[in-house]
Amino acid sequence: MRTIWKATGLAAVGTLALHALPASAQVQSGTHELHVYAGELFGDDLADTAISGSRPELDDDFTFGARYGYNFTDTWGVELSLGHSPNSVTRFAGGDIDLDITTLDLDAVWHFNLGTRVVPYLIAGIGYAIADLDRPIQGTVNGQPVLVRDDNGFTFNAGIGAKYFATERFVIRLEGRYRYVDKLVDAFDDSLNTFETTLGVGWLF
Repeated sequence: MRTIWKATGLAAVGTLALHALPASAQVQSGTHELHVYAGELFGDDLADTAISGSRPELDDDFTFGARYGYNFTDTWGVELSLGHSPNSVTRFAGGDIDLDITTLDLDAVWHFNLGTRVVPYLIAGIGYAIADLDRPIQGTVNGQPVLVRDDNGFTFNAGIGAKYFATERFVIRLEGRYRYVDKLVDAFDDSLNTFETTLGVGWLF
């Protein structure tokens, strides 16, 4: 799946570059945006301690969601995002366990209007991550039995992307985003450093 999304991302970047022609369609002050997206989430270790001889890891998996934005000026905007990843815990002696992750983010967006259909941007903000573990992780640590359940944690994210205005109202969007997650499990928890690559479409109104 990782190879597919890399190829998709490269193709999208190439398409945006080829169509970077002067146009009146740009980010404008006082406008609203509504986007849907899909992509891949690249995981990290879930715990800072080995359980039953191995350290559980958040798998690389599919992610999708929706975003609403409001542009205060031609440059600055704010965006509210709701994302979901039907993920799993891997590298664990007891076998893979389903772990659904839902994120809610509030971000500031800085657009670079260059007089073309392509508008690069930077994005950064804070949010909250909710984990839903299908069953507790059971194992041993230093010979003692442990039971690890899901938990919720605060997140910080920052990324870079580009919006391609196919028309004045319809947008194609490509983005790469780093995400720090405070924790997703309640014992032997460790902060996570994940990365998301997404491709989406949006509408301005």
